[in-house]
Amino acid sequence: MEDGGNAERTPAFLHIKNYLLAEIQAGIWKEGDAIPSEQALAKQFGVSRMTVNRAVRELTDEQILTRVQGSGTYVAQQKYQSTLVEIKSIADEVRMRGHVHRSELHLLERSKASELLAAPFGIKPGHPLFHSVIVHFENDIPIQVEDRWVNPEVAPDYMLQDFSVITPNEYLMAAAPLQGVNYSIEALHPPREIAEMLQIRKDKEACLVLKRRTLSKGVVASVVTMWHPGGRYQFAGSF
Repeated sequence: MEDGGNAERTPAFLHIKNYLLAEIQAGIWKEGDAIPSEQALAKQFGVSRMTVNRAVRELTDEQILTRVQGSGTYVAQQKYQSTLVEIKSIADEVRMRGHVHRSELHLLERSKASELLAAPFGIKPGHPLFHSVIVHFENDIPIQVEDRWVNPEVAPDYMLQDFSVITPNEYLMAAAPLQGVNYSIEALHPPREIAEMLQIRKDKEACLVLKRRTLSKGVVASVVTMWHPGGRYQFAGSF
């Protein structure tokens, strides 16, 4: 398929993936609807079934599609669960408790993806990324260190934001509408620099660590690690 000057730069599987996402977002296929078979999509785009399979597999991993053995592939029910994993600004959470939020920017830089970072972003090492480290306070008590990597393709103005008045989450939700999220939560002892920012002793208090990867516009938009002092923070939610 022809796609102007972008055809040579966009991998075939990503072109198909973006097409499927666009059809879902436009309402052509709704929740529960079957999408065309891999064979039909391969014929439509003039590619191998392996190429189509990668696009469908990634959308399945991102919970946009769901596969039913022996039946086909369907548009998944789109849901993002409660407060525990809801993509919500920490500033809003603090204000909802009737408290005062403020933040301190410790780092804002242009960088390049290491081999370790390239994997979750699905990019090659050396790809440009934005990187920020911000400490969030509730009533002047540090409750979160947000260490975030951002894909410039979906958030080109990230470096221009004033993160004393807007959180990265608030900017990204506007610039890169959410399509999917992967997350994990674990208890870890913080490295020295994180402990210092949270004003805790690294050998005395463990942190609750939320690692989250968000997807937008067919690519990974952000990979963030959020450190919370275990003695003053908890995750909660209802379903």
